[in-house]
Amino acid sequence: MPTVVGVKLRYAPKQLWFDPTGSAPEEGDSVIVETERGIEIGYVTAAPHDVETSALPAPLKPVMRVAGSEDLAYQDELEGKEREAMPVFREMVASYKLDMKPIDVEYLFGGDKVVFYFVAEERIDFRDLVKDLASRFRARIDMRQVGVRDEARMVGGLGHCGEQLCCVRFGGEFQPVSIRMAKEQDLPLNPLKISGLCGRLMCCLRYEYEAYKDFKSRAPKKGTIVETPLGLAKVSELHTPRETIGMKFEDGKRVNVPLADMGCSKGTGCPCTVSREVLEEAGGTAAALAFAAMDREAEAAAAPPAPTPAPRPRQNADSGRKRGPAPEKSPAADGKASEASSSEGGRKRRRRGGTGRSGGEGAPAPATTEAPKAEQSAPAAGDDGAAKAGRKRRRRRPGSGGSGGGAPQA
Repeated sequence: MPTVVGVKLRYAPKQLWFDPTGSAPEEGDSVIVETERGIEIGYVTAAPHDVETSALPAPLKPVMRVAGSEDLAYQDELEGKEREAMPVFREMVASYKLDMKPIDVEYLFGGDKVVFYFVAEERIDFRDLVKDLASRFRARIDMRQVGVRDEARMVGGLGHCGEQLCCVRFGGEFQPVSIRMAKEQDLPLNPLKISGLCGRLMCCLRYEYEAYKDFKSRAPKKGTIVETPLGLAKVSELHTPRETIGMKFEDGKRVNVPLADMGCSKGTGCPCTVSREVLEEAGGTAAALAFAAMDREAEAAAAPPAPTPAPRPRQNADSGRKRGPAPEKSPAADGKASEASSSEGGRKRRRRGGTGRSGGEGAPAPATTEAPKAEQSAPAAGDDGAAKAGRKRRRRRPGSGGSGGGAPQA
């Protein structure tokens, strides 16, 4: 098996394999290598190791030597020339009024070739520009058009997350990124939030796409009803990095439950269920209090009802007393009692008498020559007393109709 060493060049998107040719460079060393463009300098990213022959896409280029102090000093000198050449490149592009954006200038380690990088929307006729650059720098000129993503990788910067751009940190070849990846991750479809400095969709959208896709294939969808010991709940959120499900109960409480602890998941039956142990662990104090209240209600419902006492029979106050024989009443006493009752009844009738409410006419009853029973039992009075009593009754009879329908009969 051939032995290879991994080397990362300055603007190469990924590491390249070279033949160490007897040298033993270590990881992190700078080496001088020969490429298709000429002699370049790079740093070792992988120490020498053996690979399969079928894994080699093309014949290997050799590693000329490990860079020494003189090589590093010469590289610093070339970088100084690059900084001086960049303003000249911009001035010439502006003088020719070319629709291109200068990006960078690179001197190859051999010193006989200069590469100018630029960005343009369309093809540019830069033949006159190349002639002026060659006469100015006294070297072979290579014009290299790159895309906006390559521009971001070459220039560098910070992304929305505050970290270094992914294309600079990880390198590698660019993979296609689609808007479907942003939808799968529930991201806002705002171009300002899902686009990078290059104006294209961020590369990191592809990194977590497979994880979101796999989690959503196993988790219930939003709005799914979940059965729990505390009642029905609805799936409100999906937390993919933690693989938890956010549930909302009817009373507004929210609980996050791990997907692995649910009774079932998508594709194995619906509705999903959550056990009491899982809710007690995930819900914390609120869930413990809810279960305690539910247990108290269950115990109260399961307890037998208390026996109700039988109603006691009602007794009169005099029922416990022993009644003796009723005393005999004398005829005189009976006469006095009847006189008293009749006189009371006559007074009550006179008070109610007047106008009859049910009759509606309110006419007084005709006077009779017979005296009331109460008056018959009383001792006879004189003619003057009877006349006065009759006048008094006649004065009191007129009025509005009452409920009795007339005066008491004589």
